[in-house]
Amino acid sequence: MSECLFCRIVAGEVLADTVAENDHAIAFRDINPAAPTHVLVIPRVHEPNVAAVASASPEALVGMFQLAAQVADDEAIAEDGYRLVANTGAAAHQTVFHAHVHVLGGRTMGWPPG
Repeated sequence: MSECLFCRIVAGEVLADTVAENDHAIAFRDINPAAPTHVLVIPRVHEPNVAAVASASPEALVGMFQLAAQVADDEAIAEDGYRLVANTGAAAHQTVFHAHVHVLGGRTMGWPPG
C-alpha cells in the first residue's frame, strides 16, 4: 500500500521517531501530541482498524497491545496510568486508515473522553 503513510513508515520509506518495536508492531511518537506522552502503535500488516486486525491477524493485535504496555513502562507512565485509544472510522476521528492505537499519558485524563 504505497499510498498509506503508516505502511511507508513500516517499510522504512518515511522516518518516524520510533520508540519501540516487536515482530508484529512499531511504536513511534505522534507528530501532533495530545498529551505529554503520545505514542502510536501500528501493526506491520495493513488493516484499516483494530477490529480488522483482530479478525485477520489476532497475533498482530496481541503484539500491538504488548508493545503498547512496553511503551507505557518505558515512558514511565504505567504506574500513574495511561489511556489506549483506537479510533475506528471517520466519525470517530480516525484520519489514517491503517490500524493504530494511541498510547496517551503524562497527565490526568478527563472523562468522558469524547
